[in-house]
Amino acid sequence: MPFPLHLVFCGTPLFAAPTLERLVDAGFRVSLVVTQPDRPKGRGLELARSPVKQCAVRFSLPITQPDKIKTNDEFQSQLSALKPDAIIVVGYGRIVPQWMLDLPPLGNINLHASLLPKYRGAAPIQWAIANGETVTGVTTMRIDAGLDTGDILLQQKLPIAPEDTAETLAPKLAASGADLMIETLNALQAGTIRARPQDHARVTLAPILKKEDGLIDFARPAAEIYNRMRGFQPWPGAYTKFRGKNLQVWRAAPIDAALPTAELRPEGDRLMVGCGENTAIEFLEVQLEGKKRTSAAEFVRGYRPMAGEKLGS
Repeated sequence: MPFPLHLVFCGTPLFAAPTLERLVDAGFRVSLVVTQPDRPKGRGLELARSPVKQCAVRFSLPITQPDKIKTNDEFQSQLSALKPDAIIVVGYGRIVPQWMLDLPPLGNINLHASLLPKYRGAAPIQWAIANGETVTGVTTMRIDAGLDTGDILLQQKLPIAPEDTAETLAPKLAASGADLMIETLNALQAGTIRARPQDHARVTLAPILKKEDGLIDFARPAAEIYNRMRGFQPWPGAYTKFRGKNLQVWRAAPIDAALPTAELRPEGDRLMVGCGENTAIEFLEVQLEGKKRTSAAEFVRGYRPMAGEKLGS
């Protein structure tokens, strides 16, 4: 039996925690967990541990939380002294400097939540759903000096269900990715894996989300608006203006109807809105600025929107 690989794990968000758990359960020697510093959270702004730190504490793993890593001599000395076989990076949130790339013989191995070269960037899960993809997946790759540009090691496809949101899809990809990382490391240790360059001609980008990405553009077709609502959960969500106030749309569905763009059409307890290309969407659950979340039926009864009234202003 080969000796278990000696690893350093770098990660921060909930998406990364299943990979750390699987590494420990599979018997890999994780000698250090590197995660972002504790951040203020909630109304009391109390310092909160990252999900990866919580996982590391549960397994009694050594933890370090440097503010910076590129020019951090103490951190560089710490990692160099450990002499890891590989550094595993999952959603760490820092650019890996060249000295870290050069350190382990098996390289810095990243788990990315897309089928690279599609959806390079910070929000691959969100943009895959927002763009109406029906299949996505996870990729293990060797990190290089670029942004998600390194050679691909292994990939695993995963379907996107019609009702999936970014919140429901992320845990599925995290679990699939954790298994793929174990498979990747076992194959690297056995020498049975061949890295392959990405096809840079097929690149698509998944930039970090901005608040304005959630603003509903009713000139888009209803299906496109619906996909963006699914993809942009929980943030920035989907919102518009109703009588000068922000209206957050929590749940909606395209319907077989044709209405003028951005025009409201209440029918009984239902609330429909016109979209681009002679399509329409039905709002199912909404929240007016300063109010609680309500069903569309409650909203219609409470605010009595008029047929022909426009959203967006």
